[in-house]
Formats: sequence, C-alpha cells, structure tokens
Amino acid sequence: MKRRVLITGAAGFLGSHLAETLLARGEEVVGMENFITGRVENIDHLFKSPRFTFIRQDVTNFMHVPGKLDAVLHFASPASPIDYAHFPIPTLKVGALGTHKALGLAKDKGAVFMLASTSETYGDPLVNPQPETYWGNVNPIGPRGVYDEAKRFAEAMTMAYHRYHGMQVRIVRIFNTYGPRMRGQDGRAVPNFITQALKGKPLTVYGDGSQTRSLCYVTDLVDGILRLLDSKVNSPVNIGNPHELTILQIAQTIKRLTRSKSHIVRKPLPTDDPKVRRPDITLAKKLLGWSPKVPLEKGLARTIEYFRKER
Repeated sequence: MKRRVLITGAAGFLGSHLAETLLARGEEVVGMENFITGRVENIDHLFKSPRFTFIRQDVTNFMHVPGKLDAVLHFASPASPIDYAHFPIPTLKVGALGTHKALGLAKDKGAVFMLASTSETYGDPLVNPQPETYWGNVNPIGPRGVYDEAKRFAEAMTMAYHRYHGMQVRIVRIFNTYGPRMRGQDGRAVPNFITQALKGKPLTVYGDGSQTRSLCYVTDLVDGILRLLDSKVNSPVNIGNPHELTILQIAQTIKRLTRSKSHIVRKPLPTDDPKVRRPDITLAKKLLGWSPKVPLEKGLARTIEYFRKER
C-alpha cells in the first residue's frame, strides 16, 4: 500500500524536493503552504500529478485534512537568518503552535510524525563535530534565538507526544543543505555567493571567513530524511555532510566554478553566528545505512546552473 503523506512547508526548498521525490516513488502527497517564504514556482510542476493535492493554509491555525494520512512531515518554518529576522514571531509560532497542530493531526490520523529540526539546536557549539547527545550552546534572547528555541521547543513537544501518547515520531536535525530552488537572497552562504558571483558583485564574507560549514547536497539530504521516515528511530538523528569547509573556502570554490572576476570582501560577523558546524553522522550510518554521496563541486555545479537559469 502506497502512503498518503502531508508535507507542511511544501513549497519551500526542502519541502518541494521531498514532495517531488515521494511522488516519483508513487506515493500520494498533500502539500500545505502559506507562502511566507515558500514559492509557487517550486511546486508548479507537481500539480500535473493526480496524486498531488494542495492546501493553502497557515499551520499555526487549526489543521483539517480529509481522508487518511500515513505520515505528517512538518517542514514549515522560515529557515534562514534573514527570514527569521524579518519574521521573528511567525518563526516562533510555527515552531510552537504549528508543531502542536501538526502533532495533533498526526495523532488523530494514527500517522507517523516527522519534525524538520536543525543543527541550530546546537547553537554556537563548544564541541566539534556535534553528536545528537550534545545539548547545545544557545543564546535564547539573541537574534537567532527565535529559530533556535522554536526548534528546541518543537523537539521537546514531539518527544512529549511520543512518550505520553505512544506516537511514532521522527526528528531529523538538518545541517547546511544546498541545491536548486534555494532563493538567491535568503541570506545563506551558498546562494549569496552564487548570486553575487554571477552578477559580478563582491562576494561578502562575514568575519575573517574562518567559521566553518558542512554542505550537503539536497538529494543526499532527502535520501537521509526518507530513510529516517521509513525507520523505527524515534530519537533525533543528524543528517548532513561531515566534510567541513571554511566560509572563505566555500566563497573561493564558488568564485572559481562560476569563473567570476568578483572580489571577496569582508564584513563584521553577525551576532551569535556559529563558529563551527559539522555533523557527527555515526547514528545515521549505523541506524539508516546513510551517508552523503554527491561531491561538493558536482553539487555546486548543478546549483550554479539553476541560478544561471533563474537570472
């Protein structure tokens, strides 16, 4: 029996790739979106499928989906520093109220619930790489706290439903991901650098560029997410690429791949910007048999080509 899956945030970067992959597997997908940061262009092609249904709705309100649901994937949320600076209260609400509503719907339908959590639950970490057992170093009242604490609360609520109601839950802690359908102005390193390089503008590196990120191509991430969904693992699992790069190395690589003549300029480091970010994926390897496959330059080439076409 093929599943019927609800994806909140279905028109976002990750939500649209998940919906596309599930449909390609023959599953039925219900997409839910309010378009605060999602884009209809990301899911236009999905409407051709008779197995795709769309509901325009804010998930912080009461959620009603007719018919059965086998899984609820809660991926609705602003997810970049620029987004949650512009939408601090909606970010908190979707992490708290939206998670509550989505959990309630999953409970009512007898569905598996999956939470899209984040490496930001670790904050500006004092250990590197970050294992799932690390509790994090988060400033709850800083500008990034609206996102970090929303996701930490969402994890706590998800585990409360698992323990109290016996629900099957999945918590995926997503590390830095890149690929087609990212927004050029969403404030994250890869789309920023690509957009600037293609326009011949200076590539903006914050701080001295020594802070690190670990970049996972979107198809690898989706594979890890769906392996987790299909598992019996109720505790959080890191999904990301453990290959760590400095921000300066990422900028230089994109500059080379785009053949851009742009200069690299430096600006002050934003408040509470993480100095290191690298997943320990021991659990994902052991429990899911997952590890990333797409080499960085191959993934970046695909992403650059997408942005060329978007110009």
